[in-house]
Amino acid sequence: MVNYMQENGAIISTRGLNLYYGDKQALIDVSINIKPNTVTALIGPSGCGKSTLLRCFNRMNDLVDGVTIDGECRFNGKDIYAKDIDVVGLRKKIGMVFQKPNPFPKSIYDNIAYGPRIHGIKNKSSLDEIVEQSLKSAALWEEVSDRLHESAMGLSGGQQQRLCIARTLSVEPEIILMDEPCSALDPIATSKIEDLMIGLKKDYTVIVVTHNMQQAARVSDETGFMYLGKLIEFGDTVQIFENPQEELTNNYVTGRFG
Repeated sequence: MVNYMQENGAIISTRGLNLYYGDKQALIDVSINIKPNTVTALIGPSGCGKSTLLRCFNRMNDLVDGVTIDGECRFNGKDIYAKDIDVVGLRKKIGMVFQKPNPFPKSIYDNIAYGPRIHGIKNKSSLDEIVEQSLKSAALWEEVSDRLHESAMGLSGGQQQRLCIARTLSVEPEIILMDEPCSALDPIATSKIEDLMIGLKKDYTVIVVTHNMQQAARVSDETGFMYLGKLIEFGDTVQIFENPQEELTNNYVTGRFG
């Protein structure tokens, strides 16, 4: 296991990953290495497999009927799809932030404390500390510290999305998956989330699916371009946008299709 990590330095890696929804193949022979403490963007037109690949990393596709997967998908060198994997434990380590903010209909405090409580933390001072630290890490503490016991549903859309990020951070993940986290937000809220993504990579690995190429260029260290279920090109973000090696990538990033 250790040797695998040393070989490619990846925190998440796939080899020849295929995924089928019934008879329809949605991912075709995808091989990728995601480095720790980076922001990796997955770009490509709608329906190209970006979100499907993202959901392979924490086995969210398990929740979809008729999905079959073959090939390798590893987290810290261990096969994510091995029979002995604790999926709840996996999702604690690989958290997910969705397209639309989805706070629980509870207080701001209880949204953050929910995960730690499920994982056995009951002590109030420990929970207080986790709530404060998670909100600070999500750049939300100063805006909500005086109303922690008010409903999270009263927050703006951008604040709700940062609350969902804080909720993900509260259980100490290693990786944060973000599936178009800004698509429902205005430009100011989007800018705050983008700044947050860049700041989070100091302590976490961030993988973001985005349809916004400018966003990918702004926030990510590496970018993968997907098309019709295949990973066409993957590499340094500047290189992907300024000197792509594949004609398809070039056509997409220059706006000829998509």
